[in-house]
Amino acid sequence: MMLQELEAVFDGTALQPEVPLNLAAGTRVRIIVESVLPNQEKPPKSFLQTARSLKLQGVPDWSEKIDQHLYGQTLSDNE
Repeated sequence: MMLQELEAVFDGTALQPEVPLNLAAGTRVRIIVESVLPNQEKPPKSFLQTARSLKLQGVPDWSEKIDQHLYGQTLSDNE
């Protein structure tokens, strides 16, 4: 069982999530509705939550070879 917490807006017909859902089309879910007051501040998202929501993809070694991936540089170019 996967548990995801999110906020959505009711448009009069359907709930519209504020972030993309990590679900395959046709997945059955259980929804518990809790109204959020408009003036209620949302807790800030952590960096990790923001990064995960972007669903970025890249090469596995990007942090080890950042200059090479960003600028096309190799170690011999810098010497």
